[in-house]
Amino acid sequence: MIAIDSSVLIDLLGEDETRVDAAEGCVREALAQGPVVLCEVVVSEITAGLGFGADIMDVVEEMGMRYLPIERRAAIRAGEMQRRYNQRRKVAGAAIPARTVPDFLVGAHAMLQCSALITRDAGFFRDYFKGLKIIVPKPA
Repeated sequence: MIAIDSSVLIDLLGEDETRVDAAEGCVREALAQGPVVLCEVVVSEITAGLGFGADIMDVVEEMGMRYLPIERRAAIRAGEMQRRYNQRRKVAGAAIPARTVPDFLVGAHAMLQCSALITRDAGFFRDYFKGLKIIVPKPA
């Protein structure tokens, strides 16, 4: 099972043809390997980014992806990672960009409940979720 980040879904459903093509190819390959899932954070972010609420989920499900809620253990891991991040950021100051809990929820969901994450934000997820397989859509 492979999780997908909101940035890739927004690309897939957006208007930038280069990003649409890269996201579509990546999602097709992932679906050929097994289920592709999105958690509640991703559902909320794509709804905020694209609008249309339930209609967006209908489109995502028609593409073959499905919803998989975040388990308690993943939520706990996300909080732990956010705390470490905040401590690291405090020491480094503004040199580390701000991150919010949703980023950590997506990563923990992918790490503990799936085998990989499709995202454009590879650096962040590799840094905080060591061992998580990261799949980055690449333009053709």
